[in-house]
Amino acid sequence: MLEFNNWFFVLMVQFFVLMFILNAILFKPMMELFRQREQMIKGALEEAQIMNEKKEQALAQMNADLANAKAQAKQIITSLREEALAYQREVVSATEKEAVQMIEKARGEIKAETEKVRAMLKQEVERLSEEIVNKLVKA
Repeated sequence: MLEFNNWFFVLMVQFFVLMFILNAILFKPMMELFRQREQMIKGALEEAQIMNEKKEQALAQMNADLANAKAQAKQIITSLREEALAYQREVVSATEKEAVQMIEKARGEIKAETEKVRAMLKQEVERLSEEIVNKLVKA
């Protein structure tokens, strides 16, 4: 059986003194280190959460900016296309007018040449007619 003699109480006192010393030297500093480490981890996790939220906000903002840029680009392309079509119509219209003017000018020149040739032929016919009449009268 268990005997409770003087050594038992001496060992018990030594145990409690050792526990008191170890508590002051080892356990309290280790517990403080664990608390500090836990606080660092909590702080790092909170910081990571904040950074993740900022990343999500930046990503959402970037997507919104990208959508706006695409819409602006589409609008610019549409307006440029409309301007190009208007310019094309303008150029085609001007070219058609120019072609009509050239055709009218050519018709006028052809008509003038025709009249000139007719006048020359008429003079030639009259000259030849006179020659024929003169040759017939002399003959």
